[in-house]
Amino acid sequence: MTDSEILKVLEAALLCTEEPLNLSQLRQLFGVHEISADQMRHHLAMLQLDWNDRGLELVSLSSGWRFQSRPEMQPYLARLNPDRPPKYSRAVLETLAIIAWRQPVTRGDIEDIRGVGVSTQIVRTLEDRGWIEVLGYRDAPGRPALLGTTRQFLDDLGLRSLQDLPSLDEEQVQDVFMQQLVELDNTQQGTLHEPDTTEHEESDEK
Repeated sequence: MTDSEILKVLEAALLCTEEPLNLSQLRQLFGVHEISADQMRHHLAMLQLDWNDRGLELVSLSSGWRFQSRPEMQPYLARLNPDRPPKYSRAVLETLAIIAWRQPVTRGDIEDIRGVGVSTQIVRTLEDRGWIEVLGYRDAPGRPALLGTTRQFLDDLGLRSLQDLPSLDEEQVQDVFMQQLVELDNTQQGTLHEPDTTEHEESDEK
């Protein structure tokens, strides 16, 4: 196959799939013995260059490659849903930020940092969204669950690894998550609703 033909196949596959595709999956398009991993990376780099001046960009994430809208396109895409209310409460963002920056942490750790109880609803919502998971259990009375972020979390925020998280002061963390997650919500239909009463709910796990 010529380079042009390979790029057409890669472009079609990456534009038509809903999930990121890793190198192994992309090589399967041609038969894994026909194109090496290094050759595949080379062609993906070529495809990135081809889309340099377009509204979409090809990015490498923790679980593979995908096309996504460029950040500068978000103000225009947001106009498709101008009346949609914010989907992410401050409590949800604070909890997610603490888990992302300080993982692994327990609910008790999060409550100590936030100074208020962390409701079961907040944790369950983040788990249902696929952004956090139980990484293990602390060797302490009650063996509280240790929470951390997932590959889905990295993919949704356009990150390849936790090392890509920006270095921020504590007070800046939630603002960054608010901006990134609201931009994500402009192109995805998921929601993160939280009842107003959850801020005052007592923790049942330390």
